[in-house]
Amino acid sequence: MAPHPQAPLASQAERDAMRRAIALAARGLGSTSPNPVVGCVVLDHVGRQVGEGWHQRAGGPHAEVHALAEAGEDARGGTAVVTLEPCDHTGRTGPCSRALIDAGIARVVYAVPDPGPGSAGGASTLAAAGVEVEGGLLADEAAAGNAAWLTSVLHGRPYVTWKYAATLDGRTAAADGSSRWITSAGARADVHRLRAESDAVLVGSGTARADDPHLAVRGVPGATQPLRVVVDTEATAVRAGARVLDGAAPTLIAVARDADTAELEAAADGSPAEVLRLPRAAGDRAGLDLDALLTALHTRDVRAVLLEGGATLAAAFVTAGLVDRVVGYLAPVLLGAGPPVLGNAGISTIAQALRLTVSDTLRIGPDLRVTAVGSTAHPTTRPSAAVAGQSEQTEES
Repeated sequence: MAPHPQAPLASQAERDAMRRAIALAARGLGSTSPNPVVGCVVLDHVGRQVGEGWHQRAGGPHAEVHALAEAGEDARGGTAVVTLEPCDHTGRTGPCSRALIDAGIARVVYAVPDPGPGSAGGASTLAAAGVEVEGGLLADEAAAGNAAWLTSVLHGRPYVTWKYAATLDGRTAAADGSSRWITSAGARADVHRLRAESDAVLVGSGTARADDPHLAVRGVPGATQPLRVVVDTEATAVRAGARVLDGAAPTLIAVARDADTAELEAAADGSPAEVLRLPRAAGDRAGLDLDALLTALHTRDVRAVLLEGGATLAAAFVTAGLVDRVVGYLAPVLLGAGPPVLGNAGISTIAQALRLTVSDTLRIGPDLRVTAVGSTAHPTTRPSAAVAGQSEQTEES
């Protein structure tokens, strides 16, 4: 897609403030769904920062409200720099457009226009009240930070990040099946940060059987526990005593509609786990209908999914075109044999290869974290026909 336009009149102080606002917005990852992450910085009339804030949780005050409260009277005649177009609707909180007007803000600079039909229009309201409005400043950076919410608004499904850990030769375990630990403690701690920024963590039956994963967040203070999701098509992988059946985080076990769940229901008896029946994948594909799975998660306010399943489930998501971002943790280790990172994804020639764009690399101890994004990394801000008319600003519900 074409890059977002940049605000031509933005000052250096406003650009610096937007970078700060984008960093502030990221603090809300994992705690604001189904609403967006938003950051705001208020500058006084001479361009000095006098207030800042971010949307901290769904139903709580918006970023602009926090920033205006910190700025106080210094906001009058100043500029509000915000990562998303200020909302123009009344829900559990009032419209941010009105809060900015009442505070005496003279100029608003925002990054990404709000595509939600129930919440957009703040820029027009501000302009009608005599506030100078500029849009598009650092829009691509701000959209990347809000990719999960934008994907939900524009495509009606959660944003999917596939995470894996592997050796340099692409193996996730040794030939005998042993895999603990390929990556370092630092890399494993970083995975918990990824979990904390997600609304759901998802694995398949193979991983459930082999690893008995817990999938909850550890070592991240104040984290909201994500929904733990196990794709257990035949209802045979989650056994009594499985770690996902404890009370550390909510759990959803997705099974086929025609699966015999007697043993699963007995195993889950007394636990808070929920069993969800879904249609099987169409044609000769194995497993569940992944579109139906993501739709079911979307209705549960899941906007960001972290896919931690093995090669088979990852291949199913890749084949279905449902992977938006890949985060790979690469250890400087060679095995030469063992299970590969990705199973058969229906790619038989180099021309069919799924090409990604590397967006970030980071060394974590001895390991390297590589982040790459696909074509949906920065969604457009025009709702598709399928989801037009749906509002994702759900503060009013």
